[in-house]
Amino acid sequence: MMLEELIVAGFGGQGVLSMGMTLSYAGMVEGKEISWMPSYGPEMRGGTANCITIISDKKISSPIISLFDTAIVLNQPSMDKFGPRVKPGGLIIYESSNVLKPSNRTDIEIVGIPAATEALLMKNAKIMNMIILGAYLHRKPVVSIAAVLEALKKVLPEKYHHLLPLNQQAMERGAALMNELAVPC
Repeated sequence: MMLEELIVAGFGGQGVLSMGMTLSYAGMVEGKEISWMPSYGPEMRGGTANCITIISDKKISSPIISLFDTAIVLNQPSMDKFGPRVKPGGLIIYESSNVLKPSNRTDIEIVGIPAATEALLMKNAKIMNMIILGAYLHRKPVVSIAAVLEALKKVLPEKYHHLLPLNQQAMERGAALMNELAVPC
């Protein structure tokens, strides 16, 4: 049985909610059961935001969970809040230029990805979340890149569809970074 309980957390404007929504749509494209539950403060941009995304091949009993298989963390407050809530044996992927003090847990895998720096090298700061998503899917292929690209066609307004190839390149770069930076399991 495949069940992935994931939290994506960071500042509003970093693509936190859209990353979770894109994963959810990709799960639907592949016929999986999904749950997507966003949470954000009134200040949205600049305030903290997170979303719980669950992808499963069986019915999901509850969208409310307090422990996670994986945490994708894009800022320090989110690391401090959600790092302790990853299940033993789980995974934290964090944006290494925004999180200066990663978790010191030894019972989980922790990988820092310099996605913000890479996005600037790729000349588009907005693809940082797709670089992180590519790193995550390389380690935990809960959905295919093809399904993510199909989902992006639904998530992105049509005027941004010309950016689909850049999003694919960003995910491929994230996968390569995960390969380079993660300790082999």
